[in-house]
Amino acid sequence: MRTMDWGLQNRLSRFIKPSTGHSVMLACDHGYFMGPTHKLEEPRRTIESLIGYSDALAVTRGVLRTSVDPNWDTPIILRVSGGTSILREDLSDEGITTSMQDALRLNVSAVALSVFVGASHEKETLLNLARLVDEGEKLGMPVMAITAVGKELEKRDIGCHVVKTYYCEDFSKVVQGCPVPLVVAGGPKLKTEADVFELAYNALREGAVGVDMGRNIWQNESPVAMIKAIRAIVHEDANAREALDSYNEYRRERANVAKPVQL
Repeated sequence: MRTMDWGLQNRLSRFIKPSTGHSVMLACDHGYFMGPTHKLEEPRRTIESLIGYSDALAVTRGVLRTSVDPNWDTPIILRVSGGTSILREDLSDEGITTSMQDALRLNVSAVALSVFVGASHEKETLLNLARLVDEGEKLGMPVMAITAVGKELEKRDIGCHVVKTYYCEDFSKVVQGCPVPLVVAGGPKLKTEADVFELAYNALREGAVGVDMGRNIWQNESPVAMIKAIRAIVHEDANAREALDSYNEYRRERANVAKPVQL
């Protein structure tokens, strides 16, 4: 990795833990394009039970100011792009919605924006990224590119400090061709918990430094069990089978706690 300014390195180390080199990021920024989202209608309720197991929390400026306690010490990754919603067929027509000065004022650890490689507004999103990276380099603020890829990512150097993208065939080649840390997105809710754990395990095994998951955690019927099992994969080298066992064990423990005492 290229040499970074001290401030950039320090902010990155807040959420990519130096002790393991990995990270569990909790994505709660869906409202900016999806509107009210199942299990995220009251963001604070959702976030509060999971924040203690997260290495970083990804939110919008509005959710940060209204639903995140400033006394919580979990690093914030601030979503700073937007402009379209799921009502539009083309989600790639985004602009920058939050200034870098506001990000600094909010004391976040990184800013994030979407980049749509191969989409109709590819150029605009790449220019948004270039502008943010320029500002981030001047101010010591990491920029995470949330990258939807229509063409091979390993053939492109997009200049950011962290990349979030989706798991795919030959994912290890994407990681090898990416000069900065790469985290895997959870994407839409998968069918089973086992599918989520397999995705996380395979991505870490193939070189990702962590996961950035939302719906596959907080839309689960046992979100705390889910994020604890994900942490076991990311920080404790658990495999998918061990993570599933951990998930089921936590649920059994909670069920036993909830049972009335029989005399």
